[in-house]
Amino acid sequence: MVEHSGLDIMCLNKYSPASSSSSSSSSSNAEKKLFSKLKVSLTKKYPQKNAETLSAQYGTNLLLIGVSVMLALAQHGPAVKKEHLLAFITALMLVQLVWMLCYMIRRERERGLVPERDAHAGTSWIRGGLTMLALLSLIMDAFRIGYFVGYHSCISAVLGVYPIVHALHTISQVHFLWFHIKDVIKKYETFERFGVIHAVFTNLLLWCNGVMSEAEHFLNNHRRRLTALGYANLSTGVCVCPHCNCTTSVCSMFSTSLYYLYPFNIEYHIFVSAMLLVMWKNIGRTLDLHSNRKRPSTRSPGLLLGPMLGLLALASSVTVLVVYLMQVEKSPQAAVSMFYCYGVVMLSCMCVASGAGLLVYRLEAWPMDTGSNPSRTLDTELLLGSSLGSWLMSWCSVVAVAAAGPSSPSFRWTCLVYSLLLVLEKCVQNLFIVESLYRRRRDPDDTLATEVFCVTPPYDGIVNRGYETTLEGETPKNRVAFSRKQTDVTLPVGNRLNVTPGRKRQILKNITIFLFMCNISLWILPAFGCRPQYDSGLEQETFGYSVWTTVLNLAIPMNLFYRMHSVASLFEVFRKV
Repeated sequence: MVEHSGLDIMCLNKYSPASSSSSSSSSSNAEKKLFSKLKVSLTKKYPQKNAETLSAQYGTNLLLIGVSVMLALAQHGPAVKKEHLLAFITALMLVQLVWMLCYMIRRERERGLVPERDAHAGTSWIRGGLTMLALLSLIMDAFRIGYFVGYHSCISAVLGVYPIVHALHTISQVHFLWFHIKDVIKKYETFERFGVIHAVFTNLLLWCNGVMSEAEHFLNNHRRRLTALGYANLSTGVCVCPHCNCTTSVCSMFSTSLYYLYPFNIEYHIFVSAMLLVMWKNIGRTLDLHSNRKRPSTRSPGLLLGPMLGLLALASSVTVLVVYLMQVEKSPQAAVSMFYCYGVVMLSCMCVASGAGLLVYRLEAWPMDTGSNPSRTLDTELLLGSSLGSWLMSWCSVVAVAAAGPSSPSFRWTCLVYSLLLVLEKCVQNLFIVESLYRRRRDPDDTLATEVFCVTPPYDGIVNRGYETTLEGETPKNRVAFSRKQTDVTLPVGNRLNVTPGRKRQILKNITIFLFMCNISLWILPAFGCRPQYDSGLEQETFGYSVWTTVLNLAIPMNLFYRMHSVASLFEVFRKV
């Protein structure tokens, strides 16, 4: 009976208020756990690959919006005007300024924490070169402001706001490149990834705007030249001059000087976008401490032949540029023929130099550097990608020469040789640069280690102390065999290769500095108006004016970027050899 009543009491306690309160507390705990799990899932770090893909799509669509506006603007219709494009680009620059300011403020608050930095991203000499290009871009903005002041009564205010915002954007971006481009971001990765990719595609859009403005200027000059020669059936460019008088006497100087500064502004933005792309790839990356170290700079004795030949190439290029610009108005065929003869000689020398560099690498057994390096990977991809423009242009010229009749210009065979050499030169130079970037030179520590652990001692009659320890069962008689006095012991192959490494490095440095100066020369010519592809008329007869002009508008900017990027890569090779 007592047991039964006890059971009844237990059963009653199960449904008593105390037990119901405990069950409600357990259910509330379950709800708290559910909400905490939901909070964790919502605030959890977004998967890196998804964030990378999403941010890349965001940047690509930004670029495509801007390019769509540019294509509509190229038709000179009444619906889309230059003010609309500049307003869109100005808004993108302001967004980038806000992001850079937020990033720098956050870095300032975390000054006590030492951030991880990629030693290969944005070397000091690249940032110094970009600073010089930025100064020229600021001069260009000053000319734009002066132009707006002269015509402020009849042009949109956007044309005055744009250069001011661009100048502020340039100054802030150079500061960001100097102090933060090496940062490896590990906090707020998704937000920072969108900020960096926004900066990348903003600079790409500014590059596209500069390329199209420069191309329009060259096309107008080309149409004017053809009209003077009697080609009246070509459509003339639309005049975009303001419909009022300038209030100052220097407006024409401002508008003319802009086009001489466009090449520097274009190269500035494309290089900044490449550096920011490396920063974007470094977000969330785990650095390899062994490969992420700075190489000490070494002296370069024996540099004589390479710099002398490079300066000769540079001087000849400037001479060709001046003579071409003077002669193309009077005798286009003579000017084009002179350029192709010069190009054949220059490209032949560059092919021989690059081939000699590859031969030196075959003779010198330097190990390959297989470590992760986003900067080097991007350099390789940009070299190969930017080569496509000039290759397309060259093969179009080859097709035009093959389809030309007997009445075609006499320089067509020189053009054929020039085009084929241009394809070959870029192939061989790309091989030389890529192999140089992926070769790892032997450190002094590696050489020392080789000497300590080799069987043959480094000095005559001295026993190698690395083998002096007597092993189990070893006798002093056996140990004598390690002496250099035993003449039947041969020198290892590795030691033979390290006998004269200095001479091979001198050859590589001379080759690199020569190619460096040649690429600068081949950048100067098209950047400042020496573009025989517009003036020869050979390709235009085969492909038509519209198609050939479209090919040139795509190929020439890519070729200009290739030459300047080759200059940067060759300087890196020069420091590495």
